[in-house]
Parts: sequence; C-alpha cells; structure tokens
Amino acid sequence: MIYWQEILIRLLLASFFGALIGIERERKDWAAGLRTHMMVCVGACLIMLVSAFGFSDILGTKDVTLDPSRIAAQVVSGIGFIGAGAILFVKGGIIRGLTTAAGLWTVAAIGLATGSGMYFAAAATTFIALVILLGLQPIERRLFKKFRHMQLRIIADTDTNHAELLKKLLNNENLKVQSFSLEKEDGNFVFQLSVENVDVSKLDVIVKLLKDEQTIKDVFWTQ
Repeated sequence: MIYWQEILIRLLLASFFGALIGIERERKDWAAGLRTHMMVCVGACLIMLVSAFGFSDILGTKDVTLDPSRIAAQVVSGIGFIGAGAILFVKGGIIRGLTTAAGLWTVAAIGLATGSGMYFAAAATTFIALVILLGLQPIERRLFKKFRHMQLRIIADTDTNHAELLKKLLNNENLKVQSFSLEKEDGNFVFQLSVENVDVSKLDVIVKLLKDEQTIKDVFWTQ
C-alpha cells in the first residue's frame, strides 16, 4: 500500500490536469466545463488507486486471485455514458459536442495514468490535448475557411410560393444542397437546408437572392 501523501499528490495532480483541459471547454460555455473535467479526472484517478492498491490486504490469501486492472478497465467503457450526455443532436442533423465527449474520454485516461503513477504520460497527454484543442483550431479555420458545411434556415410567411423558392435554391450554382425540410412553426413556414462546400465569399450573393423575396422574414446560417 502506498502512503497517504502519495495518494494525495496523485489526486491533486489529476484535478490539476483535468482543470487545464476543463478551462478550455469552459471558455466556450459547454455543459461539460471546468468542474466536470476535474471530477472525471479525479474520479478516474481514485478508481485506479482502488484497483491497484485497494485489495492489497487480501492478496496472498489462499484461493484468492485478483486482477488489479479489472476495476480500472471499467472506466474506459463507463465514461461513455458521460460523453454521450455531452453530445447534442440539434434539429436539422447538426451534431454538437463530439470534441467535448472525446475530451472527457481523454481526461479519464489522464486520471488513470495519474492514479497509476505515470506522471510523465499524464502530463504529456494533457499538453498534447491542449495543443489539439487550442493550437490546431486557428490552423483548422485557416485551412477550411473557404469551404464549409452549413445549415441554411429560412423563415417565411404562409404566402410564400414554396415551389418557386425551392426551385431557386436547388438550382443555385452556389449551393450544393444535401437535404431539405419544410415545416410550419408559429404561423410561419420554416425551410431547413443542409448544404456542403459553401464558398463563404459568395454568401452575399445568396443572401441578396433571398432578400429579394418579400415573403421571407429571416435567414440564418449555422455551421
């Protein structure tokens, strides 16, 4: 059994590593933020400690065989429940929170590594995770700033010629429509179009086309 000072150090380190990643998620106002990442990392660390040292008093007992990795192994699958709660399926087929869910899974792994005494591996993984979350985002935006997948939401009144409007949108060379839906909401008709490879520089042309339609009330773009 390890000393209580070592247990405390591992738990505090786990909370610190979890906090570093949680701060990045917190600043984007995700549901899984600072405290959630800290709790996941500390919890995984404690489970690893229990798995490795919690049954040391019965080791060597006759007819008792223990696998010290069995309890810790359940963290890998169990964290999926929390990760699933961070994923949001927004109307129109938009999925949010995948990065946060992956971050929680990584934080759990960091907690396990810290609990097992693999401090360098835990610190290195935390650093790499921060580079991925913070450092690669500007590069990603620069590489894919021209072509993006977007959701076009158009709110129009009931006098709109739906067939004519859809014809204009579907035949527009600047829009590559993957799917669309039409529903009635609060006395208005809502067009939801999923488009791919949108040239951001040509958005003004598309917006101008929609503004010419007197029956259109609002136009929203989401990514």
